[in-house]
Amino acid sequence: MDRTAYFALAAALLPAIGCKAHPPSGIETRVVTSAKHHFLVGNKKEKNPLAATPDTIADGREAFSHYCMACHGMDGQNTGVPFADRMSPPVPSLASHDVQDYTDGQLKWVIDYGIWPSGMPGAKGTLSDDEIWSIVLYLRHLPPAGSLGEPEMYSH
Repeated sequence: MDRTAYFALAAALLPAIGCKAHPPSGIETRVVTSAKHHFLVGNKKEKNPLAATPDTIADGREAFSHYCMACHGMDGQNTGVPFADRMSPPVPSLASHDVQDYTDGQLKWVIDYGIWPSGMPGAKGTLSDDEIWSIVLYLRHLPPAGSLGEPEMYSH
């Protein structure tokens, strides 16, 4: 599904799913998660051209620390991010099954184009393809939650 079709479908669904004042039910969450994994997030079959070596994972961690850390924490699991659970929808742990069940190509697509209206911005044009692919490798090899500490910007 191309980006235009994704936004059109999201806009069509917004009145039905985006106007609730309470957290979504389990079934609503499962339906939206399934729709994202099977229909809304593209590049399902695209393969990561970078090998998972210590150097490329370190490159991914470095790129992640510049672009993704403010919302996802240094470890990708929201450690030290004070607003992560208060956003609607909450910032997901990147170690969660919902995120890890995406293919590498889908993770790259999410980083390229973001997820509207979640607040996840797209990085296409900001980060190179190699930087994005290395971030995907880092996401596949996240450190234990809390092991990297909190982002300095949120330390008191």
